[in-house]
Amino acid sequence: MIRHAILAAALAIAPAANAESPSRVIAAGGSVAEIIHALGAADRLIARDTTSTYPAEVASLPDIGYVRALSAENLVAMDPDMIIAEHDAGPPEVLDVLTRTGIPLVMVPQALDPGGVTAKIAAVAEALDMPEAGQALQASVAAKLDEARATGAALPQAPRVMFILSMQGGRLLVGGAGSSAEAMITLAGGVNAVTGLDGYKPLTDEAAIAAAPDLILMMDRGGDHEVSVSDVTNHPALRLTPAGSAGRVVMMDGLYLLGFGPRTGDAALDLTAQFQRLNGQRDG
Repeated sequence: MIRHAILAAALAIAPAANAESPSRVIAAGGSVAEIIHALGAADRLIARDTTSTYPAEVASLPDIGYVRALSAENLVAMDPDMIIAEHDAGPPEVLDVLTRTGIPLVMVPQALDPGGVTAKIAAVAEALDMPEAGQALQASVAAKLDEARATGAALPQAPRVMFILSMQGGRLLVGGAGSSAEAMITLAGGVNAVTGLDGYKPLTDEAAIAAAPDLILMMDRGGDHEVSVSDVTNHPALRLTPAGSAGRVVMMDGLYLLGFGPRTGDAALDLTAQFQRLNGQRDG
């Protein structure tokens, strides 16, 4: 009842957007919180979502829940003067309510390539009224992304890489065309071994064997989603692939790998280094 009363009051007042630089900001999305920190505006953050795990100090902020399952009542009760969210934040009805409260809601663009990363930084910097810091961060991030792209392009042979999002119950959920996983694999100089699927979709055992990945890429996750290298190499289909039979499994932090934020160039370089080791094994 209290939450509904707060929301009703906010909708009734529906204040105009504050022309001053926001000082009470909620970040809905891991890369958003990361960009805000990289811009030097961490002191403006009052809350973050569950995907915001970097830098470590964001963990001390109140948690608003999962970026795609937000609660308007919770957000309004925190009295923010701006909410900055990933492109896929939601659900839509919550975004609609937030818009009607008059609280400035900034949706950053999706990023699946170097240009998208710098555009995302520009959007956050503009929202925070930090043009100079934004330009400086864009320049440094763009330089690292250029380095990553050049390093990946210089690989003598592009490995076939399969990104597995989940293996729950032995069922494979993989990254197909247009996914952030495919975008990272491409940036690092690899080729997505999964074809004929868009986004993140289930993959049959037969299709996994036919994909014949040289390397399997996964997020380093805990809890119910935790997977070990032996889980991969013992999977009835994956063990019949070049990657599974040789134990070529790479696990990286999810936000670092797929966040497409300020550290994306570093993540791509780290992944390219794994590809280089694979090429070295082939040459040997």
